Amino acid sequence: MSHLILLLSLFLAPAFADEGSQKSTQNLCSNDVSHKRQKRDWIWNQMHIKEEIDTPLPHHVGKITSSVRNNNAKYIIEGEYANTIFKVEETSGDVYAFERLDREKKAEYELTALIIDRTNNRSLERPSKFIIKVYDINDNAPVFVQKVFNGSVPEMSPVGTSVTKVTAVDADDPTVSGHATVTYEVTTGGEYFTIDDSG
Repeated sequence: MSHLILLLSLFLAPAFADEGSQKSTQNLCSNDVSHKRQKRDWIWNQMHIKEEIDTPLPHHVGKITSSVRNNNAKYIIEGEYANTIFKVEETSGDVYAFERLDREKKAEYELTALIIDRTNNRSLERPSKFIIKVYDINDNAPVFVQKVFNGSVPEMSPVGTSVTKVTAVDADDPTVSGHATVTYEVTTGGEYFTIDDSG
């Protein structure tokens, strides 16, 4: 029995030794990779701007920032309305709007951020897309979907009989509480008719 245990331990010892050396080799390899590989990332502030801002232009929108460290680095933006409505300060990455924006005309803009070496125009990091969202203000009055709504009711109908239905819409953002909520009111004839919030 003791011979069997001794033989078993002799067979297993090289296997364990082998496994240990493989693990240490793997660890050394992964450590080498982590030291050699330089991770770079785009770092975003949230990009948003309120519509119809009533202060002098330009308006600050946000900042594009990369972890690249290079004295010759230069930020640029490309895409929809880049360098017309939106411009970036090339050393800081600050993005500005040079027009007052209207969410009802356009709610968001897609742009691409790049960081290049100004001496040779070589890209220092892969381009990254970002979106500038325009936040709604409650600046639109509701409008009726047609000029005239006709209704009729038989004489001597009981109180509460439906006469007609009217509909108005608001162009403001319905996802912002209260901005696109429509309520109705009878301005003349209130002694005979009432209207509820559904029109």
